[in-house]
Amino acid sequence: MEQKPLCVNSTPSSDNSKDIPLTDYSARDKPWDEHRSQAQDVMMIYDRAEQFERYAERISHCSGVLRFGQVIDQETGEIGLKLREAQFCRVRNCPVCQWRRSLMWQARFYQALPRLEQEHPKARWIFLTLTVPNCPVEELRATLQEMGRGWQRLIKRKEFKPVLGFIRTTEVTAEKKRPGYAHPHFHALLLVPSSWFGGDYYVTHAQWLELWRSCMRDDSIMSVDVRAVKSLNKDDPKTGLQRAAAETLKYSVKPDDMINNPDWFLAMTEQVHKLRFMATGGVLKDVLRQDDETDQDLIVADDVAEQPDDGARLAFSYRPSDRRYRRFARGDKVAD
Repeated sequence: MEQKPLCVNSTPSSDNSKDIPLTDYSARDKPWDEHRSQAQDVMMIYDRAEQFERYAERISHCSGVLRFGQVIDQETGEIGLKLREAQFCRVRNCPVCQWRRSLMWQARFYQALPRLEQEHPKARWIFLTLTVPNCPVEELRATLQEMGRGWQRLIKRKEFKPVLGFIRTTEVTAEKKRPGYAHPHFHALLLVPSSWFGGDYYVTHAQWLELWRSCMRDDSIMSVDVRAVKSLNKDDPKTGLQRAAAETLKYSVKPDDMINNPDWFLAMTEQVHKLRFMATGGVLKDVLRQDDETDQDLIVADDVAEQPDDGARLAFSYRPSDRRYRRFARGDKVAD
């Protein structure tokens, strides 16, 4: 039988409680164990390369202690946990920070939706994926820079002019067939007028492919993917705009690719140093507030709703030996 999470108010106060896992208190916080364990692996890869030892040091201190407050579920009356305090390293490829950053961007996107829908009530969304031929990881920087120039040419084309706004992100994955090769691609959410569909503005799949080939000046590009996005579907949150937003605003590099291909990962890190992996424009230009990323932003990333806070904190520390968070009573704080 599956064990139910402990009620916060009934948590044992004896010394035996110090080793209780976070997931026994809150099953919904299981992702913390997964992502922090991945960060531990990434830290060890960085630690073996002298030029990245500073990244390893920063990741080693990332989210080491989590402090939660108590909250009451307004529907069920159950007492649960809400993250209130943590410190993050903000290393680009830290799995914890990638996860929190993705949640932060998605939250900001959904916060902006009511305003966008009010200002552009008939607008529609398009999800666009643009690829180029895979390249040796040692050529990744030059490839990404050329893709950036191709994108700049694209947004100046007459076919793109009707687009009201865009969010474009970069993802890099490791090629499975050829070790040492990278698969860079762009994901983009485009907000377009309703007249785009069925009118003179409409761009077919074949036209998108020719357009991207032309902008990249590369006829060897074999595919692009373009899809009309359905409206929000409350009955199935993994479809429509929510799925497209999650795909666009997810991690830039999969943690599995980092951990399973350490040499590739170290080369990739060097190649993408100081490259920007996101661009926005039009009415979506300021939606994500990219330069605003504090510890507090990453703390509230997945729950922006305001709830009462009495200042009391339950602390949990990450234990590298068993790769999970456990109670850290000495880190607790009493109510104000």
